[in-house]
Amino acid sequence: MGFKGFLVEAKKIIVVGAGPAGMMAAIRAAGLSQEVTLIEKKPIPGNKLLLSGKGRCNLTNTCDLDSFLKRFSHHGEFLRDTFNKFFAFELMDFFEKRGLKLKVERQMRVFPQSDSSSSILEVLKKELQKVKVSVFFKTALRDIFIQDKKIKGIVLEDGKTIPADRLVLATGGVSYSFTGSSGELFRILSGLGHKIVKPRPGLVPLEVRGTEPKLLEGLTLHNIRLDFSAADKSITSEIGELLFTGFGVSGPLVLTLSGKVAEWLSENKKVTLGIDFKPALSVEQLDARLLRENKANSKKALKNTLTELLPRKMVGIFISRLGVAADKKVSHITQQERRSIVSLLKSFHLDITRPRPIEEAIITRGGVSLKEINPRTMESRLIKGLYFCGEMIDIDADTGGFNLQAAFSTGYLAGESAAMS
Repeated sequence: MGFKGFLVEAKKIIVVGAGPAGMMAAIRAAGLSQEVTLIEKKPIPGNKLLLSGKGRCNLTNTCDLDSFLKRFSHHGEFLRDTFNKFFAFELMDFFEKRGLKLKVERQMRVFPQSDSSSSILEVLKKELQKVKVSVFFKTALRDIFIQDKKIKGIVLEDGKTIPADRLVLATGGVSYSFTGSSGELFRILSGLGHKIVKPRPGLVPLEVRGTEPKLLEGLTLHNIRLDFSAADKSITSEIGELLFTGFGVSGPLVLTLSGKVAEWLSENKKVTLGIDFKPALSVEQLDARLLRENKANSKKALKNTLTELLPRKMVGIFISRLGVAADKKVSHITQQERRSIVSLLKSFHLDITRPRPIEEAIITRGGVSLKEINPRTMESRLIKGLYFCGEMIDIDADTGGFNLQAAFSTGYLAGESAAMS
């Protein structure tokens, strides 16, 4: 098969890991007339893909490239060449040409119209069959066979050796290990001389000191803003949602900023979370509103007034923090007490103690060092014929389709490079 005027030499390519990156790598390489084998240690492909977007699969995001790259916690520029090759609209076109209808929701997030991640997986599975990729499940890699700093093949868990001209690794990070991404290949790669940036939790819930989260478990706060602070550092979220869990806090706003918070905690910094229940109002505006409402409803008890401002489940804890009697008439609320209410509504503090374990993180921060990967090909700079893609490289981003696009794009580039090199 020709490609941009060149003949593509036939090679034996092995792809390890049948997640989005691995499947896309296999599809692209096989589409260039290569002999491709895809191995996966789990019984089915796309285990983590099925969980993405709460089962709806936030496929990508339609914001512009520069905005897209800024959503990565670090090293986003490393992906510029990758995205110039295969970006959001190419990915959307890939699925739409294969019969899957997509839709763009708020914050430019892209989902299948079916609202089911399984529909994404079905397209990929059919395409693997169409381009004749040989797929083997329940097949785990034990070692990589290298000779003269070149890929020669792999050794399976049962001791069988399979020769290969090119090897694409797409085995994921350490998070959600039950899906198959347990990070075991990092040890092998380290033994081959590759630097592995220590895996850390990314997009992970946070634990909070005290019993209040347990009392609020299951409560979602809408249209609020968060501020995390530690020593002389602070980060502020956009307006969005927070979810209380039995151990602490989660939800989109928490997950997005959790990587930075986890870094501060690892440095033994004390981290405080402040919740702004009324981000659209300034302190002065909120104080004026309370004053008006207190005058208009002077016989109301404080606890009943607060239900107009807070979820009912939150009121008891809020009043306990205030130290004011719940049944006190608002006409008797002093100016200082009103200011305390405003202050607490604008900054309800919680002490963060630690991130949840990395196994519970949506993504892994860290992985194969980018210094040892060619960004134009995804090939190892140390071992010829070895390629990396997906979550196993040291790239991570916010929620919103950014991580999944990175997986598909690096997979596409790795598969094409393995076929064309």
